[in-house]
Amino acid sequence: MTGVPEGARADANEWVVLAVTVTDPVDSVNADEQTLSSLSRAAARTLATTTKSVPQMQGISSRWLLKLLPWVEVSGGAYRVNRRLSYAVGDGRVTFTTTGSQVRVIPPELGELAPLRGFDDEEVLTELADRFTQHEFEPGDALVEFGSQADQVFLLAHGKISKIGTGAYGDQVVLGTLADGDHFGEHALVSGDGIWEFTAKAVTACTVLSLPRQAFEDVLARSETLRAHLDGYVAQGEAPSNDQGEAEISLASGHDGEPVLPGTFVDYEARPREYELSVAQTVLRVHSRVADLYNQPMNQIEQQLRLTVEALRERQEHELINNADFGLLHNADFAQRIPTRTGPPTPDDLDELLSLVWKDPGFFLAHPKTIAAFGRECTKAGVYPDAVDLGGHHVPAWRGVPILPCNKIPVTETRTSSVLLMRTGEEAQGVVGLHQTGLPDEYQPGLNVRFMGINEQAVISYLVSAYYSAAVLVPDALAVLEAAELGREE
Repeated sequence: MTGVPEGARADANEWVVLAVTVTDPVDSVNADEQTLSSLSRAAARTLATTTKSVPQMQGISSRWLLKLLPWVEVSGGAYRVNRRLSYAVGDGRVTFTTTGSQVRVIPPELGELAPLRGFDDEEVLTELADRFTQHEFEPGDALVEFGSQADQVFLLAHGKISKIGTGAYGDQVVLGTLADGDHFGEHALVSGDGIWEFTAKAVTACTVLSLPRQAFEDVLARSETLRAHLDGYVAQGEAPSNDQGEAEISLASGHDGEPVLPGTFVDYEARPREYELSVAQTVLRVHSRVADLYNQPMNQIEQQLRLTVEALRERQEHELINNADFGLLHNADFAQRIPTRTGPPTPDDLDELLSLVWKDPGFFLAHPKTIAAFGRECTKAGVYPDAVDLGGHHVPAWRGVPILPCNKIPVTETRTSSVLLMRTGEEAQGVVGLHQTGLPDEYQPGLNVRFMGINEQAVISYLVSAYYSAAVLVPDALAVLEAAELGREE
């Protein structure tokens, strides 16, 4: 380094030493790597076999309904439910249309009123619908008072109403609760000289439509078909029937001597309902290369089929509850549907359900969130549900009747849901499941898997089908608690 001052050379050498010091950590890392005395884990895994689980599926639920329903063999593809003849009482619910704040009853829906059941003159029904007037009531308002003249019919478009009467000891008792679509006072259409036997009081804000007796008589005077229909209704109403509306079987009891015994016969429904088996299907596709080459340690087709069958069974349970034709929510008799007393599902509400299905009740079925809401109400009331053993599972129960979760029961946007209570089995005249076994290429009872071939893209296809339905043998086998609130803020 000629020409460079000696001090400068010293500074330069010192600078080089500092640079080496900065790179020392890199050298130390390399040293650590060189000190390994055995095969690394990452290298070892290249020769190892990984233990795998079968494919998991979060959508698989307990499917209690499918497990506990007694399944009836339907060899002919249809199941007919024969019942005793019943006289229609017209206790269905009425539907409305809403335009802004104006509510109007749909004219054909007036056929749900007992005196108008089966009357199909749309012109007359439209005129009657136009005669209804809309009223708004606040909580605590009385719509009618006990003892006043019953001269109009009421349709509840929205809200909740309590029917209050006088108890055996002079105190006030709740005779019943009305909710959206319910109605009362239809007897005023036939006879205008009756009185209200209860007080109707609004529990919530209510929108109600009413038709005065005088307005009905104005339409009646101009319609010959309506007069003829009412005459037939009055005549039918006089036919002897039991408390369930079934044609009376004449009997004699407690007699003495030799009286003339009544003659009788059991009449049947002329057009009994038939349930056809429904179907859920899908086409499972697997590429032949996958089926040929990737079958170890698990068979690809078997795993694909297993998960597909699970999805079909989930859909089957969903249909058994929600199908508009045979689903349990839609086939519960209107007399077997009740609203909650206060909003959330309470012990009193479940007791009311038990009073409807009191002959050998089988189990409650509710959404898990509904069960949680019921638990909160039990805690508030200072009572606790029982726990029963059901097939090795500890499940909550009320009055000894199991409460089973089912995520297929809908929860509305306003966080309301339903609770079902049912009696099951043919011998108990309860709810039964319907299926057919012995199908071609049967995989499980009522479910088959049929090979459809291999297409030009070398894709293997299988048709997977499940056949099922459900039937309610008599109306009192099923009851529904409707519009149970799940998230009320205290």
